[in-house]
Amino acid sequence: MFRLRSGVFWCAVLLACAPAASLGQQQAAKDYPSRPIRLVVPYAPGGGIDFVGHVLGRKIAPAIGQNLFIDNRAGAGGAIGTDAVAKSKPDGYTILLQGSGHTSLPSIYKSLPYDPVKDFAPITLVANSAGFVLVVHPSVPARSVKQLIALAKAQPGKLNYGSGGMGSVIQFATEAFNVMAGTQLTHVPYKGVGVAIVDLLAGRIDLIISPGMVALPHIRSGKLRALGITARVRWSDLPEVPTIDEAGLKGYSYVPWYGMWFPAGVPTEYVTRIRAEVVKAFEDPETKRAFAEQGTIPVASTPQEFSKTIVGEIEFHRQLAARIGLTPQ
Repeated sequence: MFRLRSGVFWCAVLLACAPAASLGQQQAAKDYPSRPIRLVVPYAPGGGIDFVGHVLGRKIAPAIGQNLFIDNRAGAGGAIGTDAVAKSKPDGYTILLQGSGHTSLPSIYKSLPYDPVKDFAPITLVANSAGFVLVVHPSVPARSVKQLIALAKAQPGKLNYGSGGMGSVIQFATEAFNVMAGTQLTHVPYKGVGVAIVDLLAGRIDLIISPGMVALPHIRSGKLRALGITARVRWSDLPEVPTIDEAGLKGYSYVPWYGMWFPAGVPTEYVTRIRAEVVKAFEDPETKRAFAEQGTIPVASTPQEFSKTIVGEIEFHRQLAARIGLTPQ
């Protein structure tokens, strides 16, 4: 009898507290954010994702009344920074800004310290790249994709390429090139494409398939030579540079993307708020111009649409890894 009355009592207490708890959550959502938000970029400064983060940070910060600062956590092809977000408190103050590498890493590493689907709450697909650009150091005696392929075939394994790390989209894009062209370009992984570009400019590596926003200034200055675009259409900023497909490697294309995630468990209201601010940022002409100048196309998906994209891309990279002979390590 005592237990029954006790149970009824606590049920009454819980029911009475439920509206208060709901009001508390509503107030928390209304006050969010109340302090700066950390935007984790899992690569070294200077890459395409880093650029996207800075552009969005400058636009979103005034709208939310809080600073949105970049935290570059490089290493393991993006896995270190991504894992840091997965293990962060789901309070809305840590966001992951990652690219297609989020869905390619599972094809490279047998056991990641996080689940790329279950440990994250998708916010939105942020942008599609207009494609990467294949650039070589001026010392490389190739002025076209066909010449590069011929040179690489004549010297198997001698030419090397940089990437943002093991499992990065640049590695996948270049290994796909290797398979389709029948070449043996040697992989040199870095902690981010920005670091790889520095070595390319110094002549320590021969080539890279780079985000346009990273390579474009060096192409225009003559420090790097552009041979081809990985997309199926040419860039308006580099109209004289053909796509790799039309330059001779028929059927080749690779177009990466960028997105934002919270760690799993973040209140839905926070996801809605940040996504709304991203959408507003993309309506700004200055943001559109900044993205267009760097070969990036703003996109704003729903969390549900982005979630489906992630699952599909993971499977795509698994199939691609099997096709090009990449074995999980």
